[in-house]
Amino acid sequence: MFNRFTLTLGRRYATSRQGSHLVSFISRMSVIGLVISVALLILVMAIMNGFDRELRERILQVMPQGTLYSREGIAEPSQLMQQALQHPEVVAAAPFVSVQGLLAKGKSVAPAGLFGVVPELEIKASGVDQYLREGRLAELGDNAHGVILGSTLAESLGAGVGDKLSLIIPRAGDGRSSPSIWALEVIDILVTGTEIDNKLALMNLSAASNLTAYPGRVSGVRLKLQDLFRAPTTMYEITASLTSGIYGSDWTRSHGNLYQAIHMSKKLVALLLLLLIGIAAFNLVTTLIMVVVDKEGDIAILRTQGATSAEIIGIFLIQGGYIGITGTLIGVVLGVIFSYSVTAAVAGLERLIGFQFLHSDVYPVSYLPAQLLLSDVLYIAGAALVLSFVASIYPAWRAARVPPAEALRHE
Repeated sequence: MFNRFTLTLGRRYATSRQGSHLVSFISRMSVIGLVISVALLILVMAIMNGFDRELRERILQVMPQGTLYSREGIAEPSQLMQQALQHPEVVAAAPFVSVQGLLAKGKSVAPAGLFGVVPELEIKASGVDQYLREGRLAELGDNAHGVILGSTLAESLGAGVGDKLSLIIPRAGDGRSSPSIWALEVIDILVTGTEIDNKLALMNLSAASNLTAYPGRVSGVRLKLQDLFRAPTTMYEITASLTSGIYGSDWTRSHGNLYQAIHMSKKLVALLLLLLIGIAAFNLVTTLIMVVVDKEGDIAILRTQGATSAEIIGIFLIQGGYIGITGTLIGVVLGVIFSYSVTAAVAGLERLIGFQFLHSDVYPVSYLPAQLLLSDVLYIAGAALVLSFVASIYPAWRAARVPPAEALRHE
């Protein structure tokens, strides 16, 4: 079926511009459709991978991956940390105090989720220090009035480094008690480019503890885990070995829905665009059938010269494969180029028109991420080639059934 004769003739049929102009036009449209489908699928998959990566490497590096807490606070967090670190999946542990309050600067007021931290332990348990200027996080250890604001939160307050803020903490009770007010000074701005920047603020652990209903205690212990996807099992195993009154939580409860949504969207988009590739590939059926009709005289001459049915099938399979390979290769090249340039291109377009397409208060990140994976490229290219080959089978079979005498009668 495949020999030098069929390879040469199949390539000539695929590249020749002689014959029907309509057939040539439809053939070019088939290639263009395949190019667009392959390039688009590679680009979309890269963007979905980018969102997946940002969730894992940005959001989950700053927010707790696992948490141990008690409703009345924890008086001796060091003992709890030692117990947690005995589990092989726990990489690091750090105490924290969580406080919900209002930050005010002049007439601007914004809700904030404040985290009291111990800088030297927080650096080991999270990646927050890589989004700050060197040494700024360490300043919180000795500065009870220092605060680090998320960039979006700082923007909503109109605050910058060195500005004075007022922290207002409502007191629990009958509503008659006056709220706690604490003076703070902004020492740095946290810029992660994610939803974390909307409300997060970091401050001194002891100062934050004094603002809670249980002064001197911490709200809980955050854990950095070896395997993020074993977090529910890991937290269950840890809490099972601890005393009663200690509860466990993990990132799947706070960001699990987002992660599942990203993966579900990735699968659905991949399926839809794969169907698009299928449609583009099966356009080859129309193209090759028209080629068969256009080349009936040539087929009849080849048959009278001794070409077998298998060789005729091979010629048109090679022609369909050549079109499929050409469209797939060009689509892969364009898809890779688009995937590596889409982040910078969208950022440049946003600066040019003065409009931000993604906002961290709606989307998990405030920019368009992309991560190209070789496995995705190979999967998409392989699917396109297989579909192109399958689409060539029926026209090739039909070409082999052209009766030579009947075809030559009309020549």
